[in-house]
Amino acid sequence: MSARRISGPRATQAVAFLLLWVAAAAVVLPVLGILAVMVVRGAGGLSWGLLFSVREGLLPAVVGTVCLVTLTALIAAPLGVAAAVYLSEYARPGPLVRLIRVSLVNLAGVPSVVYGLFGLALFVMVLRFGRSLLAGACTLALLVLPLVISASEEALRQVPRRLREASLALGASRWQTVRGVVLPNALPGIITGLILSVSRAAGETAPILFTAAFFSLTHPFPRSVFGEILALPYQLFVMATEAPNVPAEVKWATALVLVVVVLGLNLVAIVLRARLRRARRW
Repeated sequence: MSARRISGPRATQAVAFLLLWVAAAAVVLPVLGILAVMVVRGAGGLSWGLLFSVREGLLPAVVGTVCLVTLTALIAAPLGVAAAVYLSEYARPGPLVRLIRVSLVNLAGVPSVVYGLFGLALFVMVLRFGRSLLAGACTLALLVLPLVISASEEALRQVPRRLREASLALGASRWQTVRGVVLPNALPGIITGLILSVSRAAGETAPILFTAAFFSLTHPFPRSVFGEILALPYQLFVMATEAPNVPAEVKWATALVLVVVVLGLNLVAIVLRARLRRARRW
């Protein structure tokens, strides 16, 4: 009788683990298959001329993507972290805070094309930024802001409350506690969330298409934040829809470069998080 009681939970556990492995394989294998197809079809189109040529290569798009991602991070990081600090450390629990958190979840699921149209109306037309690096970065900052706030707030919650109580017991104010104790210990999670959010923005096409992207042979690189840029998602979109004469291997190579940029940002987030966690004191 006891053997049956033991074998029952073990069998249930084995079935549960099997289902988890099947679910993981169903997610991972298609992604690996897509990456394999991109590498096989795009590797043949990669060349020094494609990567570093100004007029016929991807160099202006890579530079524009880097500028766009950097400015997006500079705009979204202080706003997102400040909002997360307020929600986590200062806001009193109530209907308003719950409404804000539900709104953040809903905003994170809004399609990127909606953000692109909103950025076109607000930044390009109303504020008269024009189609520019600044308009595109502001639009992408709005796109990733809910993700940055949620990730930063979760990182702040992971800091043990005893650290806050010890700092307050020593006579520190709440702001001194947040600045000197909470934020440094939450920094790995905040930076990871920021990089992962910005890496999503690096692959978006609609917001860039409406607010920032344009290619000029006379000025292939942005001269200021009010200059137009060329980004990898936009160039890939143009190749796929408006340039039928471009060889297929070049299109696949462009897609491969974009994937490498996004995965590179994710890898940076993973390595940085691991190093910062080793230096954490709890």
